[in-house]
Amino acid sequence: MWRLPSTSAIAWPGAAFGLGAALLFGASTPFAKLLLGEGVAPQVLAGLLYLGSGIGLGVVLLVRDAVRREAGEARLRLADLPQLTGAIALGGVLAPALLMLGLQHTAAAPASLLLNLEGLATMGIAWLVFRENVDRRLLLGALAILAGAVALSWNGGSLQAGRGSWLIAAACLAWGADNNLTRGLARRDPLQIAFFKGLVAGAVNLALAHVLRAAVPAPAAATAAMVVGFFGYGVSLVLFVFALRHLGAARTAAYFSVAPFAGAVLAVLLLSEPVTMRLLAVGLLMAWGVYLHLAERHDHVHRHLALEHEHRHTHDEHHRHPHGPLDPPGEPHSHPHRHEPLTHRHVHYPDLHHRHDHRST
Repeated sequence: MWRLPSTSAIAWPGAAFGLGAALLFGASTPFAKLLLGEGVAPQVLAGLLYLGSGIGLGVVLLVRDAVRREAGEARLRLADLPQLTGAIALGGVLAPALLMLGLQHTAAAPASLLLNLEGLATMGIAWLVFRENVDRRLLLGALAILAGAVALSWNGGSLQAGRGSWLIAAACLAWGADNNLTRGLARRDPLQIAFFKGLVAGAVNLALAHVLRAAVPAPAAATAAMVVGFFGYGVSLVLFVFALRHLGAARTAAYFSVAPFAGAVLAVLLLSEPVTMRLLAVGLLMAWGVYLHLAERHDHVHRHLALEHEHRHTHDEHHRHPHGPLDPPGEPHSHPHRHEPLTHRHVHYPDLHHRHDHRST
């Protein structure tokens, strides 16, 4: 048994990706509100946001592959199709449809409050089903961030568990399952994952809008929605997948839960909404929760079992494998490789190589 240098800096790539994803997605909300105010139907808007994500990322993929033939990322394989299909069906098709149905029976403020259940659903599935590690410090940080999101959405009224509330809660559960399925794909190219999800989800949602006879928006509004979708849904999802790769689903969901605060801050700047004491208090609460996560030092002796997989990597302490003549040169790169059993100790998080059981540690 040997020990790697103990440093918490290993958390920073994942934390930065998770917070970046939250900021972009949160920033898309005020713009979406403006588009709804221009008369774009909710189902049409959902379709355009996803479609803009898919088309925009498709262009990025084409440019990337033209400039650099070897992107260093593991491409999606046929074996990934069931997981990818499940993620798209749950998060790109079923959840938006449930949300739109729920919004027809629920006022805007309670709906915003209920949408915070997505973070709880993601964390709950990650902790209870996939056994991601959590301690009291992390749980307290996650609760602080979620409490801030709830406080931001709360309008002093009461929630009634009617049909609309149950439909929105079901949408959040579907998004939580989607996030955990995407966690299993995080070793693959995030651009490819987000491209397929955006393209398919956009096409399906627009088809549903056509069936519902939703009005066709003006070209300028449709274009604006697709641009917002590219950044707020496409680039945000790419960063989200990178965060999943480094942190796992529960921690990524906690960071992503700051998205409502990002949207509220942009609304102050964009829509001239007032700066309130509640907004400032929520900012402090969320900042404390994020700090608790950033300050995590999960350090114990752990054992890596033999593992064969493919993902983007450099030859660090976890990648001491031999190369064959057909393996790509240079680093970082991606190719199938084998990890031999290894026991050591260092600061780590539930990334691709540290999803071990903690019940006996």
